[in-house]
Amino acid sequence: MNPRVTIDREAWPAAAVGAVPAVVAALGGRRRTALVLAALPVGIVAFFRDPERRIDAVPVEDDLVLAPADGKVMHAGPGQDGVAPPGDWQQVSIFLSVFDVHINRTPYSGTVTDVSYRPGRWHAAYKFESATENERSDITLVHSVNGVDRTVVFRQIVGLVARRVVTRIKAGDRVRSGDRIGLMKFGSRMDVFVPPEVELTVQAGDRTVAGETVLGRWR
Repeated sequence: MNPRVTIDREAWPAAAVGAVPAVVAALGGRRRTALVLAALPVGIVAFFRDPERRIDAVPVEDDLVLAPADGKVMHAGPGQDGVAPPGDWQQVSIFLSVFDVHINRTPYSGTVTDVSYRPGRWHAAYKFESATENERSDITLVHSVNGVDRTVVFRQIVGLVARRVVTRIKAGDRVRSGDRIGLMKFGSRMDVFVPPEVELTVQAGDRTVAGETVLGRWR
């Protein structure tokens, strides 16, 4: 059976704006032009699609770190200087094109200890400087396993086309792996930072599916 697909509520204001040119053309009697322009709001609605994933029905084990976004892995390895938070981290960076699902999910379970938003620029998300200069939201969560705290940091970063980060969780919230936490509008990037004791299972060039692809495993 095919997974159910819903449309995120952020779609409707954007689609309404996108429909204006088609409406104007239709009112002006330019029917063919209106039909062509009608593709814009349809495409906008499709951008905000939110398909169900396996994680929505099946819990994941504590040792797995999941992809928070659909896209292509740009970097998987040691934390990049100037990009990773202070300390010793491994980093996975995922680029989302405008054709990818843009609903974001949490890569790990735990309690959200911090959510910080920083305004910035709009470099193309595949460029290195996007990680340090673009608008972004940083989320930190902590999960205790057998009495030991595990910390994961992940980051929503807008790109050249994406101009807004939507984050729907806050400090104090409890989340589980794969929960929906927000989205980024129209092409963007997500970074995930995990400690050295996590063995990464993806490499640059791999495709990821939010809530399903395993990025790493705690050793």
